[in-house]
Amino acid sequence: MNRRAMKKVLAAVLVLAALLFGAGKKSEGGARIAVFIPGVRAGSAIYDMLASGVEEAVAEWQAAQGKPVALNVIEGGYNQAEWEDKVTALAASGQYDVIISSNPSLPAIVADVLEKFPAQKFILFDGELSGNPSVYTLRYNQREQGYMAGHIAALVSEELAGPSSGHKKVGLIAGQEYPAMNNVILPAYLEGAKAVNPAYSVDFRVLGNWFDAQKAADLAQDMINGGARVILAIAGGANEGVLQTAGEKGAKVVWCDINGYALKEGVVVGSAVIHQDKAARKKTLSFLSGTLPFGQAEYAGVREGYVDFVEDDPIYLKTVSEAVRQKQAALVEQIRSGHLPAP
Repeated sequence: MNRRAMKKVLAAVLVLAALLFGAGKKSEGGARIAVFIPGVRAGSAIYDMLASGVEEAVAEWQAAQGKPVALNVIEGGYNQAEWEDKVTALAASGQYDVIISSNPSLPAIVADVLEKFPAQKFILFDGELSGNPSVYTLRYNQREQGYMAGHIAALVSEELAGPSSGHKKVGLIAGQEYPAMNNVILPAYLEGAKAVNPAYSVDFRVLGNWFDAQKAADLAQDMINGGARVILAIAGGANEGVLQTAGEKGAKVVWCDINGYALKEGVVVGSAVIHQDKAARKKTLSFLSGTLPFGQAEYAGVREGYVDFVEDDPIYLKTVSEAVRQKQAALVEQIRSGHLPAP
C-alpha cells in the first residue's frame, strides 16, 4: 500500500474514532489548548518560544480571571511526513478548542485537516492562510529580518577583509530549502549585503537536515576557504558546527531568531530575532478573551515589535566595533520607522 492510500485509511479511521468517541466534545469548566511543535522543543529556540508564550498567557489568564485552562504541548518530531497525521489525530480527538503551531508548512497541512474537521480552530505563526473562519495566522516580516542580517554580515566582512578586498562574499547555511527561505530570506540577505557594497554575493549552502553539525562544520569551512568571512546560520541544532568552525578559522556568524551573542562570545556578531514568545502570548490571550480575528492572516515585523535586531546586548557592544554598530543602528532605526528600501 502506497503512502497516499495509507493516509486515506488513517483519515477514515480517525473520523470513525471521532464519531464513536465524541469528537467535538470539550471538557467542561474551561478552555483546552494544544500546542503542536513540528519538531522537538529542547534545542529549538523558536519552538520553545512558542510553547513558553502560550504557557505565559495561560498562567496570566488563570491568575486574572480565575478560570481554568488545560494546556497540552505535543512534539511532532523531525519527520515532516508524519506531521499531518499527528495534527489530524489532534483535531479528530475533539478535545481542543484551539490547536496552536508555528512553521511555514503548517497552513497547507491545516487546510487538508480542515476538510475533515472544519470546526477545529487553529492559530498558526510563521505562515499564512487567509479566509478560513477556523484559522488565524501571523506571518513575520522575514524580509526585514534577512535584510538586517545581510547588512551586519557585510559590514563586519568589510572590516575583517578591508573595503578594498576582492572577497565580497557572505555565507548562508540553511537546514533545508523552503519557500520563505528561497523567496524571502535569501534575497533579503543579499539585498542587505549589497546595501553596504553592491559587489557582494551570497554563498548559499543547504544542509538537508536540521541536526548534522559535522556536515554544517564542513560546509562552513568550505565557505570560509572560498572567501566568506561571515556566515548566517539557519540550520537548527546543526548551527553548532558553524559556530565551532567559525571560531577556529577566525570567521564570524550572524544568528537568527534568538539572541545568540552569548553562544560563542566574539564569534556571533549579529542577532536578527523573532519575538515568537511575545506573539504567542498576545494571540493566546486574545483567543481566551474571544477577540482573536479568526479568518484573518496578519503580517507583522519590526514596527509591530515581533522582528528586531539586538543592538543593546553587552557582548555585542563589547565585541563589535563602534563604527559597525553605528551603521547597523542607522539601518535598524530606518526599518523601525517603516522605511526598508524596496527590493
